[in-house]
Formats: sequence, structure tokens, C-alpha cells
Amino acid sequence: MESQVRGGTRWKRFAVVMVPSVAATAAIGVALAQGALAASFSVSGQSFKVTADRLEGEGFAQYGAIDSGKSLDGSKDEHHPVAVSAFKTATINNMCQSVVTPTPFGNVSLVLKAGGGKTPVTADNLYIDVADLQANATFNNIDIGVAAKDTGPGNGKGPGMKGGKEQASPFGFAQQADTAILTDVKQTAWATTAGTFRLSGLKMSLVTGKQECY
Repeated sequence: MESQVRGGTRWKRFAVVMVPSVAATAAIGVALAQGALAASFSVSGQSFKVTADRLEGEGFAQYGAIDSGKSLDGSKDEHHPVAVSAFKTATINNMCQSVVTPTPFGNVSLVLKAGGGKTPVTADNLYIDVADLQANATFNNIDIGVAAKDTGPGNGKGPGMKGGKEQASPFGFAQQADTAILTDVKQTAWATTAGTFRLSGLKMSLVTGKQECY
């Protein structure tokens, strides 16, 4: 199955990769209201941007969740609907990650780059909490509409839900595939976790002004 997730409105861009988070929102909201889901670990008050020439993952699954935290100044609670993209293993070519922090002296940008040479970035049990995504995507042997709890080891294809205090309904809408290949990736995320994250050719820099990966 091959799709292009480019251009158009926010939700049109999410036609393939964000469907699970949209469909799961109602179920998650009900569960939160009933106190059935524990509070997630707090995300920072800043999202970050990531680009990659190519992300290739095996054992892919995706489901809806909510990340919670505080605003950047800590004055209010915030909740961010996300699509959690999970991979048993992943390789990433030419990765760039950036976050911009406002200061009394102007913006400061943290830019991290890796995997730009012959050795890509690699990760095991990778989870990316995505809020916005643009890419060209190809999924092999995809299943759409499975329960999130059934995407893990055993009957599923992915690494399983993150667990712990994650705010996600195990009965919510999800999709899974044997492999997922994304090219020309541009995404905004609230969190990334991995069992192992190997960054070849890592270069990190702080620069004044707003200098993002895209």
C-alpha cells in the first residue's frame, strides 16, 4: 500500500498516518473522564521538528494517545493529541532535529544532526509521538482497524504499546504493518523514546535566532 502524505490541510496531510489518533480520540477522552487511564509522564512545553531523507522500519504499529505537560512558562496544563508511531527496529538517513527556545535575549535554536554519512541512525523499540507529519509513505502488509493492544508481540506486528503511565486506550483504533518506509520526512513531535538509539556522526549545535530543520 502506497500513499503520499503531502500538502493540503492539516488533516489531509494526516490521511494515512494520523487516522488512528483521530479515531481514538473519543475512546481516550471517555477513558480519561472515567479515570481509567493514568497520567502520562510530562512532556516539555516545547514540541520539536525532525527531518530525514529516509526512515525505514520493521515491525510498525501506530495508535492514538495524549501527551500531557505544562506550558513553557509552567502556568497551565496542556494536553497534546498524538499519533504514536512504533517500530521494532528502524534506520534513519540524514536526520535533523531542532527546537527553538525563546529567551530574554532572543531565540536560541538547538540543532542536532546525525546519520548523514554511510552509517544511518539506528534504533530499537522506537516510539515517536507525532503531532504533524509530511512524507511519502509505503506500508507492506498493512492492517488498518486493529485494537491498539493487539499490535504487540504475539498476534501483532509492532513492539507493543509503550505502557507505564501512557495515556492511550488499548481498545482504540490502530494500524500495523510488516514494514514502513517514509521518505522526505518532515514532522513535529512531542516525544521520542527508544530502547536503543545509535546516532552516527552526531553533531549538536546551539545557534542564535530561529534556525529549524524545516
